[in-house]
Amino acid sequence: MKLRIIAVGQRMPAWVADGYREFAGRMPRELTMELVEIAASRARRAGDVDRAREEEGERLLTAAGEARVVALDEGGRSLATRALAERLDGWMMDGRDVALLVGGADGLSRACRQRAELVWSLSPLTFPHMLVRVILAEQLYRAWTVIRNHPYHRD
Repeated sequence: MKLRIIAVGQRMPAWVADGYREFAGRMPRELTMELVEIAASRARRAGDVDRAREEEGERLLTAAGEARVVALDEGGRSLATRALAERLDGWMMDGRDVALLVGGADGLSRACRQRAELVWSLSPLTFPHMLVRVILAEQLYRAWTVIRNHPYHRD
């Protein structure tokens, strides 16, 4: 099974790429993690935030293909680590790839949230979208370690 983090934005700072790679590289072969970067819409530069969000949403959903969609949104459902581990375990049993959508500066389109099987909030805090990639990769790795009873996670 593959976990694909599909995120708006390209050319991230080195610390973002390094942080993501650190946790993606720890994942086992049977549960690989891949980062797919989607170009931000040019409509944002013209001040058309709604059009930009819609264009980015179309790109995110196209990249997701037939995978199970999880939308990252600050208004979504909060999951504790053990609850995320249970979800991940269920996804692994199902075997379908999972696409985790990370919007740009103005969030996700309505179409992304509607297509999502889960709308997930990492925190009630607002994070820069580039930092979300690192946090998300670490939390997915942590959930996998819980499933495998690895000592990385401590309650």
